[in-house]
Amino acid sequence: MPSRDKDTYCIRSVENALCLLEALAEEDSKCSLSQLSQRLGMTKASLFRLMATFESHGYVERSQGSSEYKLGLAAFEVGQKLLSRMTLLHKARPIMSQLVRQCNETAYLAIQRDEEVLFLEMVDNDQKVKVVSQVGRRFPLENCAAGKLFLAFAQKTNRNLINKQPHLAAELEQIKTSGHCIDQNGVGEGSCCLAVPLYGSSNELIGALALVGPSFRMSEEQINEKLLPATKSAGEMISARLGYLGYSLEDKQTTAGINA
Repeated sequence: MPSRDKDTYCIRSVENALCLLEALAEEDSKCSLSQLSQRLGMTKASLFRLMATFESHGYVERSQGSSEYKLGLAAFEVGQKLLSRMTLLHKARPIMSQLVRQCNETAYLAIQRDEEVLFLEMVDNDQKVKVVSQVGRRFPLENCAAGKLFLAFAQKTNRNLINKQPHLAAELEQIKTSGHCIDQNGVGEGSCCLAVPLYGSSNELIGALALVGPSFRMSEEQINEKLLPATKSAGEMISARLGYLGYSLEDKQTTAGINA
């Protein structure tokens, strides 16, 4: 049987419905049909029918007496069920909490989604001055520290993007050598992001652990003396919990070299 491209099987109406849900998820406040129509290039009539269907199942809620919409509790429940089943999240969260207690900056778990990085989960700190929450936000891979890790350590899947931006090559080689990435303003003006890779049992890069805070609190000295060692250690512990043996093997080889 001849193989077909996945797009061959796409149902346009379902695709439109999913695009609508994603658009609502990216909005911080309620959204009108006019706004969504302009953003998605769909007619108000089509959007209204989709909204009515979602509303009847609880995935969308409409403000009483208005035509503004927001995501409903059913969408939240589905998202929570998915997160509760993610091994990566279960393994990472306790160590993320420990990292936040140690550094008092916000820790994030990030994963790759096509040519973007998605900030999936957060453990917050108790500082009065914070960077606005990034949970659920997506950034181009080349725009922030967590995304650049995927470009550096999973170059086979990202080769086309790297070829389009050859200036990234030197920076990515430096990231591979150091085992971490730091950026300023990548996730917001005045922010600093420090990210390290997370590996799974098959030695594949499956996520990134990021520490995010205001730039004035994350000075070069503070990063080098405290934040970077703590974040790298946390990343290694999460990877070990996920079945990655690389760090243990490196430790054994180092110890053997010293004993020799």
